[in-house]
Amino acid sequence: MSTYIAPSSAPPGRAASFWPDVGASLVVFLVALPLCVGIAVASGVPAELGIITGVVGGLVVGLLPGSTMQVSGPAAGLTVLVADAVADHGLGALGLIVLGAGLLQVAMGLLRLGRWFRAISPAVVQGMLAGIGLVLVLGQLYPFAGQAQPATTDEKFAGLAGLAASASTTAAGLSGVAVGVLTLTVAALWKRTPLRAVPGMLVAVVVASAVALLLPLPRISVGPLTEVVALVDLGLFDVGVLGAMLTFALVASAESLFSAAAVDRMHSGPRTRYDTELVAQGVGNTVCGVLGALPMTAVIVRSATNVDAGARTRLSRVLHGAWLLLFVVLLPGVLSYVPLAVLAALLVQAGWKLLDPGGVRSLFRTDRAEAAVLVLTAGTIVLTDLLTGTVVGLLAAVVKTAWDVSRLTVAVTAHGEDHHHVAVRGNATFLRLPRLLETLEALPHDSRVRVDLSRVRHLDQACGQAIEQWAEQREGVELIHPAADRVN
Repeated sequence: MSTYIAPSSAPPGRAASFWPDVGASLVVFLVALPLCVGIAVASGVPAELGIITGVVGGLVVGLLPGSTMQVSGPAAGLTVLVADAVADHGLGALGLIVLGAGLLQVAMGLLRLGRWFRAISPAVVQGMLAGIGLVLVLGQLYPFAGQAQPATTDEKFAGLAGLAASASTTAAGLSGVAVGVLTLTVAALWKRTPLRAVPGMLVAVVVASAVALLLPLPRISVGPLTEVVALVDLGLFDVGVLGAMLTFALVASAESLFSAAAVDRMHSGPRTRYDTELVAQGVGNTVCGVLGALPMTAVIVRSATNVDAGARTRLSRVLHGAWLLLFVVLLPGVLSYVPLAVLAALLVQAGWKLLDPGGVRSLFRTDRAEAAVLVLTAGTIVLTDLLTGTVVGLLAAVVKTAWDVSRLTVAVTAHGEDHHHVAVRGNATFLRLPRLLETLEALPHDSRVRVDLSRVRHLDQACGQAIEQWAEQREGVELIHPAADRVN
């Protein structure tokens, strides 16, 4: 990936930045259009709702302060959440859920909580994205092979054998697989051509759709945006909807702010103001909720494309939203030529990037404990749901951290048969108390013992009381305590 480096951190003049921003906006628009539609279809909602979210991400969030280069819109990482929410509460409740999530994001930003999302364990984040990627790929294998995807993860797993048979024996299956493979092949090979400045994703969609004109495949249906806009219905609020609001807010905020950290490394312009960006994302989701559209996040693929295309200011992301709106108003019929198998191929590619097998392998080589947290998070998401998996991952990360910071060494040195020296170093917490007591209780009862705690960095109350009680129960014990400011 090429990287645009601004000449300085100062904003360029309007004249110098206008045309680079216009060019970048067109490139981002061409990447965003099929993704907006594909993510909506994968989420089980009308395709128009994805375009509305893309328009709001450009025209509303694009104008707000926070980040200069980030581009917002519907995200592949939220497809699982949206599909589950629609299945549980109905399409009519989606707007209410997104509205509530947006208001929560605004509140979190005003309370200056945005920076705290940077403190979440990277293993949990990778696990969350990997779990979403697995579920996304699993679901999109069905339209990839010309079939409707089952509603639940269990049904998707159970139907794989039948899907393989259908994909290799039926006309719809063979056609879908052929078109999907063609899409992925063109997208991959286009990057190696001299014309790679044109988005390979767009070229793949055009080529595969043209080849598929005569094949019996289901296609996209896109109508006027006004037909799908449904103002929020507050009467659908209940406890389940409140839980969905919280989940949407946390996941969308985390994805947006993690994207911000990544995008900031791609350019030398103004850095993201995390709390302000969180408010901007909340405003965008509030508007999307009022219109009954999909939730939005800042999206790394579109944001990286924006930087690579030479964007200078936030004008590029605003214009990309304007191009989306103009396209769907003036040329909605063009999208009806795109088969669902083509969009499924693009989302399989997006899911694979979220899964990031190379990153998982690298983590296993460097830190197996962190990798275990990643696998636990991803596996729990696949087997249960996104919120449960993320919470389990966070708890596992906390336990791992507690275990790491409670490292303790206990060395026993014998000075003859009747004198032992015990040197304790590190952090003496309740997690290491069983081992510490086993060592002390194994010492001969008739020997004199000197327990040196002077190099203990932290001695919690549980360990301190246990050592004192052990010393009181026997004679000939000398305790050398740690410094007073290290004892809690």
